[in-house]
Amino acid sequence: MDRTQGQVDPAEPSSGPARVVTLTAGDFTLTVNPVDGSEIEPLRPGAERARPRRRDAAGRAARDTAARPPVLPGAPASARLTPAREEERARLVRLLSHGRSVRLTGPSGSGRSGLLDAVAADCAGVAPDGVVRLSGYGQQQPGELLHALYAAVYEAPDERPLRPDREELLTRVREIGAVVLLDDLEMGGAALDELLRATPECAYLLAATPDTKAPSDASHLEEVFLGGLGRAEAVEFLEAGVGRALTEEETAWAGDLQFASEGLPLRFVQAAALLRQRDELNGTRGGDEDEEPGVFEERPRDAAFVPLPTLAEGAAPAELLASRVSESARAVLRIACALGGELPHHAHLPALVGDTHADAAVAELLGCGLLTPVGTRYRLASGVARQLEEVGYGDPAAEEARTAARHYAWWTGHASVTPERVAAEADAVLAALAGADVVAAVLLARTAAPAFAASLHWEAWERVLRSGAEAARKAGEVAEQAYFHHELGVLALCEGRLERARAELEASIGLKGALADKRGTVAGRRALALVTDREAAGAAAVSPPLRLAPPVGGAVALAAPGPVAALGPAVPVAATGPTVPVALAAPVGPRASEAVTAVVPARRDAPANLAEVFAEPFPMSLKPSPAPALAPPVAARPVAGSRKRTVLLAAAGALTVAALGTVVALAVGSGDEETTPAGPGPKVSSTTPDVPAAGTDTAGEPGGNDSAGDPADPAGSGSGSGAVMEAEPGATTPGEGADAPTPGVSRGAGAKPSGGGTPSRKPPVVPPKTSPVASPPTTSTSPSSSPSASVTPTATPTPTTSVSAPTATGTGTGT
Repeated sequence: MDRTQGQVDPAEPSSGPARVVTLTAGDFTLTVNPVDGSEIEPLRPGAERARPRRRDAAGRAARDTAARPPVLPGAPASARLTPAREEERARLVRLLSHGRSVRLTGPSGSGRSGLLDAVAADCAGVAPDGVVRLSGYGQQQPGELLHALYAAVYEAPDERPLRPDREELLTRVREIGAVVLLDDLEMGGAALDELLRATPECAYLLAATPDTKAPSDASHLEEVFLGGLGRAEAVEFLEAGVGRALTEEETAWAGDLQFASEGLPLRFVQAAALLRQRDELNGTRGGDEDEEPGVFEERPRDAAFVPLPTLAEGAAPAELLASRVSESARAVLRIACALGGELPHHAHLPALVGDTHADAAVAELLGCGLLTPVGTRYRLASGVARQLEEVGYGDPAAEEARTAARHYAWWTGHASVTPERVAAEADAVLAALAGADVVAAVLLARTAAPAFAASLHWEAWERVLRSGAEAARKAGEVAEQAYFHHELGVLALCEGRLERARAELEASIGLKGALADKRGTVAGRRALALVTDREAAGAAAVSPPLRLAPPVGGAVALAAPGPVAALGPAVPVAATGPTVPVALAAPVGPRASEAVTAVVPARRDAPANLAEVFAEPFPMSLKPSPAPALAPPVAARPVAGSRKRTVLLAAAGALTVAALGTVVALAVGSGDEETTPAGPGPKVSSTTPDVPAAGTDTAGEPGGNDSAGDPADPAGSGSGSGAVMEAEPGATTPGEGADAPTPGVSRGAGAKPSGGGTPSRKPPVVPPKTSPVASPPTTSTSPSSSPSASVTPTATPTPTTSVSAPTATGTGTGT
């Protein structure tokens, strides 16, 4: 049994290899199940991963044979290099022997693959790990090439296949010392630099076309350009292909072809095939002139003379060559055009074409120069597919692709087919999958995906899964779509792409839940749990864990009740108010290696509700306090407790606003208006009447008599005699009579002032409303002839009212 197959119980009769394969992928054990989907689990505790071993000489020879195209039926074609290619061959061998990496650049059809074969034979014993042949066709990233190099040098143990993770892969390939021949390179720049850095002990011979992205300057690659053949070399090469000497006419035609094709060897391989076909059609080939034509050959009895091809036919000979090959070969060309230029293995051609001898058509087409080797397979040569499609070979492409897809769906699902054989046919399978209808595509992807997974060809595995998921979505196959999403999630998990794995697995779980697939849902949730564990492990590795611990050096406080050592920048309290400095302490940060969450203990004396919070700054009952001494408008004093600091700062700002409003009101208004302070405290009335001018009353109007008959005027000065009035504490204001309000007593809403005087036209100035914490201003009247008012706001949060003994003295004008 092949080592990549699963283990079979000896007690059970085995009719064929088991298709359930168990392999090791990094830190996971992956069980590829074609029926229910892959299952993934971490390696069991104590289980050691199998260590790969290097291949010996016999293993390297077997691996090199498997890396080359298959041997075709019939005599092998002899490959001979021209003298110019021999010089380039010696130069390449010399550079590789000194450990230098070389980039061999040449157009398609310049003979790069043949030159690499010759160099491989000369460098067999140069490096300790021998010569490794790789194909870069379709490879844009170095990851899969590194895995191919690893598989070529290391051999997994017999227990199970092994696909290393990225860390182990880079460690292993760094130790490889080999001459790597990489044909059909399609990457350059940073990707190529990554490949070269990962394998510093390898010497590379990179064959690429001129349109391939150039390497960076840091790669230090030797550049060797592969040019075309000269005129003499072209004639010699053509004679070797035809097997005879050329006539003068043919020599002249060969010279013109060399000028038109710039000496590409592929054009002369095809030209030699045209001359051979011409000789066969003209009956001048191999001394068969005596035989009767048409009995065993597909040519007419009376064959007309076939002239030399034109120069245009020699430059684009695909149509003419295809018209002269066998019918089986033309059917093979139609299949290759339907598969985008990919040619299936010659063992599949009898089933695809319907001819038992169709496998011999590959050698026929290869001899005509219509096919070229690419890695382990053959495909149409450069420009051949375009030339054939122009003449109708691509018309039945849809039918041919559908036939190929159904054939590969049966073949990949057969129990006798090993995953290695499926992996060798990966390009043709993917080409058939791309051109088939949705039903055939779903069937092929469903059977080929487990084989690609078991063969460790994971790039083809991912491509076939994505194509299958899209085809299942278009076909409405919900169960198959859930399978493909589950496999994509498992693949992403194995490669460490956790976000992609979570998205694919969640989509699969949702689809399986809609189908009531309990077993599939459980498998998806198990894989999703591994994704969660990996994410948690990654987060723990990136950032240190949080631990609860008190901060070193104490907590940071906004303000301290004691003396402040250092004052921070001033913090503005209000838009128009002063600024209050805030004490800042130096913050104590965690150490660089860990993150610490500070735990601040709860206060034992902290208030339980909002009523207790505002009880101290806003008492329910007002208590009189002695008049404070004059102080600056705002004094910064320590506040007991940092929790009340914000409230007290707001109260100080409110007091400042109230004081400024009161000062403005007293400055604008005159002494004859009533001043009613806001707040719950007692009201204070203190008025110093202005001295009216001659001929005017107290209201400022001529002939007014507002104060006449006022009982509070003992001297009868309401007639405007200018007598001076002394206001006692219980006296009424002018113009209000007996019903004037007394300090501490509020007049009712319906009370009307007594007296028939006309009210003053100047409205009283009412000070702005303040917050409940604002204390009424203290009004003092100095014993001077000019009225003055001095207001000093209190800085304490408790509202207090202080009333000084108001006195008003003056001397009348008449005395």
